[in-house]
Amino acid sequence: MTTQRIALLFGLVFLLVGVCGFVLNGAGMQSSMLFGLFPVNGVHNGVHTLFGIWGLAASRNAGGATSYCKIGGVIYLLLGVLGFGMENPMGLVPIGGNDRYLHLVLGVVLAGVGFTAGDKAAAT
Repeated sequence: MTTQRIALLFGLVFLLVGVCGFVLNGAGMQSSMLFGLFPVNGVHNGVHTLFGIWGLAASRNAGGATSYCKIGGVIYLLLGVLGFGMENPMGLVPIGGNDRYLHLVLGVVLAGVGFTAGDKAAAT
């Protein structure tokens, strides 16, 4: 699978998750559980929505998609690790619970795709 397809897929999913979070849980700062599994709040839903928009925009060319996968992967790996030490940093975004495991998986997939894409994907 190309980085462009991965960026498009992740962009669509992140956008859908962000919108679902707003629709199901609102935009407030109080944490609630998305799909009964993942702690989210308005800021968290906004981050998902922005990652979705970024993924859709990045999927338009290989270089942008590769950067999205690399940067997004590193960010999600960091969030996953951070979630084990701080479940709600500064009271802004809940990243503990099941989120930490999901963030690690997302980070591994995105970073793995981005960093193994090679120069060919970035050049096209």
